[in-house]
Amino acid sequence: MEIVFFLEQVANGLVLGGYYLLLALGLSLIFSVGGIVNLAHGAFYALGAYLSLEVIKYTGFAGSIFVTPLLVGLLGILFERYLLRRFYTADPILSLLVTFGLALVAEQALRMIWGSAPLPSTMPPEFKGSVILGDFLFSKYRLFILGVVTVVMAGIWLLLHKTSFGRVVRAGVQKPDMVAVLGIKLQPYMTVVVMLGVATAALGGVLFGPIAIVHPAMGMEIMTVAFVVVVIGGLGSFWGVVLAALLVGVVRGITTHFLPAASEASMYVLMFLVLMFRPRGLLGERIERFE
Repeated sequence: MEIVFFLEQVANGLVLGGYYLLLALGLSLIFSVGGIVNLAHGAFYALGAYLSLEVIKYTGFAGSIFVTPLLVGLLGILFERYLLRRFYTADPILSLLVTFGLALVAEQALRMIWGSAPLPSTMPPEFKGSVILGDFLFSKYRLFILGVVTVVMAGIWLLLHKTSFGRVVRAGVQKPDMVAVLGIKLQPYMTVVVMLGVATAALGGVLFGPIAIVHPAMGMEIMTVAFVVVVIGGLGSFWGVVLAALLVGVVRGITTHFLPAASEASMYVLMFLVLMFRPRGLLGERIERFE
């Protein structure tokens, strides 16, 4: 029975890793291509959770999975065009300050619109209950989340590795000067990268709203974990971020089983150990600035 409970914690850790992955992938892509650490990334996650509460009223939960990320992605286009674009070649500290300020503004805006009190998000009735395999018990909704995260991860991988768009983006991450010599402008590609990044963050808010607390500060809370995942995985590495997200999730799940009080500290210990032996992260690449 103890082994079964342990395996359940590992499975929950994989779900948690998928949650981290939805945020960390976009954060990593935006930094890798644009050289900007987007401290407002968590605000789009929180906005996705809150918008889904409204969208569900008209389209149901299934509709909100598609509509909410689309709406936030369109907002991401404006975010990139009128804000981030000004800082691609500027001192990185400026983009840090601006996006941090935007995150604070977004949090207060959420308080003004929806109030400071936590709001409940309804889990779809068809996903209530558990799947039982012998003594193993696992939530249907968490299995659904794992499925959605897998589909999203596969879709982003195909976009980055099997399309001309992806080839330009990966070249822009590794050799932006060579891309410029070929006469290819990275700015239009950066717009799509930002849109994709904030849309996946919003999807994370939609999916985890029913099993988490929807509140204005949720975006700021998740940013620390997203940064830890990106650092462990390594900048510029798709599979590095995927591996790091799942690893952090499983480590936290196992730590919760043996030592609940150290659950959050475990990811920082993991980051320390990885950076001791792999300063670039697990699968990190050398990054050049986007000019």
